[in-house]
Amino acid sequence: MKRLLLILSLAVFAAPTLHANVHLPAIFGSHMVLQQGQKNPVWGWAQPGEGITVSIDGQSHATKAGPDGRWQVMLDPLTAGGPHRLVVKGNNEVVLEDVLVGEVWVCSGQSNMQWAVGQSDDADLERLAAKHPRLRLITVPQIGTQNPQREFAGAWQVCTPETVGDFSAVGYFFGRQLLDTLDVPIGLIDNSWGGSSAEAWVPRKALEADARYGALMERWKSNEANQELAGPMAEFEAKLAEWDKAVAAAKVAGRMPPRPPGLPRNNNLATQHRPGNLYNGCLNPVIGFGIKGVIWYQGESNAGRAYQYRHLFPLMIQEWRKAWNQGDFSFYWVQLADFQDESNQPGDSAWAELREAQTMTMSALPNTGEAVIIDVGEGRDIHPRNKQAVGKRLARWALAKDYNVDVPCQSPTYKSMEVRDDGKVLIHFDHVGRGLYSFDVKEPVGFAIAGEDKQFVWARANIVDEDTVEVWSSDISKPLSVRYAWAQNPVCTLQSRDGLPATPFRTDDWPGVTAGKD
Repeated sequence: MKRLLLILSLAVFAAPTLHANVHLPAIFGSHMVLQQGQKNPVWGWAQPGEGITVSIDGQSHATKAGPDGRWQVMLDPLTAGGPHRLVVKGNNEVVLEDVLVGEVWVCSGQSNMQWAVGQSDDADLERLAAKHPRLRLITVPQIGTQNPQREFAGAWQVCTPETVGDFSAVGYFFGRQLLDTLDVPIGLIDNSWGGSSAEAWVPRKALEADARYGALMERWKSNEANQELAGPMAEFEAKLAEWDKAVAAAKVAGRMPPRPPGLPRNNNLATQHRPGNLYNGCLNPVIGFGIKGVIWYQGESNAGRAYQYRHLFPLMIQEWRKAWNQGDFSFYWVQLADFQDESNQPGDSAWAELREAQTMTMSALPNTGEAVIIDVGEGRDIHPRNKQAVGKRLARWALAKDYNVDVPCQSPTYKSMEVRDDGKVLIHFDHVGRGLYSFDVKEPVGFAIAGEDKQFVWARANIVDEDTVEVWSSDISKPLSVRYAWAQNPVCTLQSRDGLPATPFRTDDWPGVTAGKD
């Protein structure tokens, strides 16, 4: 209850109070990293009409605060290095110390991005080694609201053994790899929230304007009508105080505590699922800050609506890019890992369909990439502890695509199928690197095959050359479809010789278990 009250209290702070003194949001602070090689905005608030000057590394920019007190300047491109002092002068002076220039990435998504270094494999050793003065970290608090937030409580920190433990593990391992490889300062902004739904990260108006989300929005409108808090916050707090007394009296009398007046049971208006909530509460405070790109780890909460994710996920990326006004910045995500019990027989899978939707996004949007981790998950835990492998696979994408480093980044992906007269199917792959390889066993495991009845059986497979696998089953004489790693927790062994697991796929487009779920 206290956490809900805190969230609601924070959520009413939709815009900063006008300050007599110059004020910058928390995303600008000492120890921050500014994105190199591009113009970067710096903004804040002051008295309306107040003259503002922003200076750093020999450049100076002047402006005036607008009628609402907000001001903004654009810094000229800076080269990697530092430390610098950023000075903002108005009626008062604000000095930000130890400002570095390098590469800045947003780390977003749900619990597997939120999962901390201190909860991951070898946490003790990782903490001991986390002595990286040029790696800087900041975390945005979890606030779910329909009111766009322009501020948050947080501060940039230098990465040390004392500060790294609570930071996103995937983000840290990604950033550390960039730091070690590029030898420039790295800034990481973590705004993840466990269990979050993709629609919570999309501006509500974009969802309401698209007929494909009509059913989703109608459900939420009904939900909101039933759970809306009545009265202003002061009235709610008074009712809450009365409820506290009633609860205490009920406990003394051995009765069931009453429901709090004005507060609906199972209220979820401030959660990480409501459309637009996290776009407003967790993303909006950092939108516009100069970045190189985004890494993303989410999808579990949308697996039941995987077909919808085919367009919802690209919409989210497009809305972020549009709001940032920084072009089609890089956006790399983690495909869902393997999880829960292994299947004895091949069949349909909502998680497989979500993975498919994630993969399809690479074809839908430019400057995107997918880190496949179908070999990293844990059947008994939705949160795999091996976050080092995840961070490194994301880093491969950034190093190869953004920094021109010659490293393989994309997992082998399905290209085409060829059915032979003998009933065997040749599956051709792209992005095989140094060639296909079967981990642990000689014949690749994880393939299933089906004929006209659409009933899948396990298939045998054989790697025939560097980019082709032969698949067959003695039970299927006229195969129509082949699937690979098509399960929530598939047993699958195909990878490239570079160690990147083959991307799960299917050659058919038969309606799946989440088709029509919106």
